[in-house]
Amino acid sequence: MKYKINALHLAMIISISGFVSSDMESVLEVGRDNQKLSAQSQNKIDSTERQTDKIVNEWKAVTKQVEGLKLYNEQKRIQIQAQLDLMDKLDEQLVQVVVMQRQIPPLAQRMLESLETFINLDTPFRKEERRNRIDLVRSSLAKPKVTASEQVRQVLEAYNIEAEYGRKIDTYESSLLDGTVVNILVIGRIGMFYQTKDEQSSGRWNNDTESWDELPGSYRKPIRDGIRMAKKLAPTDMLLMPIVKGEA
Repeated sequence: MKYKINALHLAMIISISGFVSSDMESVLEVGRDNQKLSAQSQNKIDSTERQTDKIVNEWKAVTKQVEGLKLYNEQKRIQIQAQLDLMDKLDEQLVQVVVMQRQIPPLAQRMLESLETFINLDTPFRKEERRNRIDLVRSSLAKPKVTASEQVRQVLEAYNIEAEYGRKIDTYESSLLDGTVVNILVIGRIGMFYQTKDEQSSGRWNNDTESWDELPGSYRKPIRDGIRMAKKLAPTDMLLMPIVKGEA
């Protein structure tokens, strides 16, 4: 009986041992599976961390680019605003130029009319030449293709020529009302004189009477000398000439 009990115990021990061995294998299998899962999880964590680091680095790079673009855009905004301000000023100047261009033709015309009036009231030296110059400029002002600047240039040139007459000694040949050919001497706008070709008769222009006054023989030499100076045949020198009170 004792043997049987031991056999039974042995059988139970073997049975229990088999059961325990089977459970241990299951436990070990679960452990191995857990290790695999843990390794996989760690790999995923490591991969996720690397991707996160990559994203963070990319974000930092993009942030720097964005800051740079903000600075660039601000600089461009300032430049564009400066250009817009300049364009506004240019537009204002253009409007002023257009206004001036519209005002120049009538101004040039008024200046020419004033010059013509002056010539008509001035001592009548080179009368035809001066009037022809006025007519030439007036004809130019009437041409639509002549620019405003060219109109002003021509009018100012006519003014300069008239002004030059007042600073020089001039002589030319002309005729008196009776047809006598004479040499005319113009000393600035101080006086205008004549002398016949034979130097026997001399006279001066009287603006009040708008006629010639014959001069005494004592003025023949000064007038002759003045004519020679104007022709560059003698050096410039002082001349004793008759001046009507109020003209000098």
